[in-house]
Amino acid sequence: MTSYPTIKIQGGRDRRINTGAPWLYSNELRMDDDAKALTPGSLVRLMAPSGKIVGVAQFNPHSLIAARVMTRNKDAVVDAKFLERRIARALAVREQLYATSHYRLVHAEGDGLPGLVIDRYGDLLVVQLNTAGMQALVEPLVAALDDVLRPQVILARNDTSGRAMERLAGEDTVLRGALPERISIEENGLAFAVAPGDAQKTGWFYDQSMNRAFAGRLARGAKVLDLYSYSGGFGLTALARGAKSVLAVDRSASALALAAESARAQGVADRFETRTGDVFAAIDALAAEKARFELVIADPPAFVRAKKDLPVGLRGYRKLARDAAGLVSEAGFLCIACCSHNVSPEAFATEVFAGIKAAGRGARLLHAAGAAPDHPIHPALPETAYLKFLAYALD
Repeated sequence: MTSYPTIKIQGGRDRRINTGAPWLYSNELRMDDDAKALTPGSLVRLMAPSGKIVGVAQFNPHSLIAARVMTRNKDAVVDAKFLERRIARALAVREQLYATSHYRLVHAEGDGLPGLVIDRYGDLLVVQLNTAGMQALVEPLVAALDDVLRPQVILARNDTSGRAMERLAGEDTVLRGALPERISIEENGLAFAVAPGDAQKTGWFYDQSMNRAFAGRLARGAKVLDLYSYSGGFGLTALARGAKSVLAVDRSASALALAAESARAQGVADRFETRTGDVFAAIDALAAEKARFELVIADPPAFVRAKKDLPVGLRGYRKLARDAAGLVSEAGFLCIACCSHNVSPEAFATEVFAGIKAAGRGARLLHAAGAAPDHPIHPALPETAYLKFLAYALD
């Protein structure tokens, strides 16, 4: 039996944890003075109303998500060896799925490690410690990563909004080695430049890898518009699959510079153009120019970051679909994505189709998908199934 303090679940509030949910909200727990006095990130044992111990969890008395289950084993010790076993299992799954060493290695609750994200770039790992519980485990985590992978560089990119909700400071820290300015990754057989220390999130969005491959199948012989292109994943994949030309639009000049660098390395710079600025303004300008594209791809950031943003965000997705569809040539294709976990697949599809109709276009849905398999979904946590990707043939 471990010596972790015990947190009791309130009577009648254990339904979700009994169905496998890995989170407990503060209003589901008995938040007495002893619980409130615990250090954020403490490991605790969870006691059901019946008196049965149902697992070990991270605990933060200051967070709405107060407890995050680490294991249902009541006697487990969460230490470097525990983390090593979880990471080794996650690695084994990726090695079954991928021929390269470029993928998301740990996807938080999807890999049984709540609050932890690790993206692998060969011998460089970028980690996000999004909870007080994972922040408290940073030393055993580094030891576990050494035992499993022996990485040369470990960078902690701790600038996420989730940390603010846990009352953690935002900071980037090199935990191991010397951080290179540039690295090269491989995705779908192509090399891309990544700047891990000066980029969004962990540097690359692995979740769209299979969707980039699908969109590439629609690109042969096409003029392609890549909206919210970031560092060119969709657009450059399209060129490799036979696109005639690509225009990449993003408000980040540094991301487009990386895209242009990758285009030069891939030998397609003569067919790759970039525009820096607001995407909706760029769409308006292209419409005024009467520009048309056989394939338009839109992969925006989250329009809905909280439930209160849902009405405005849904209107944003409808407007994006309408405006983007207006730039698609007759008998062309539209691919559009949503990474807002608060938007259901049904709501997203409804808004996108409404936008397409508002543009005066007909549509057939060719493909609906989520994230790549290195982003596994926890069956009892819908938030881990956040990504939606829809591909339409427009008339």
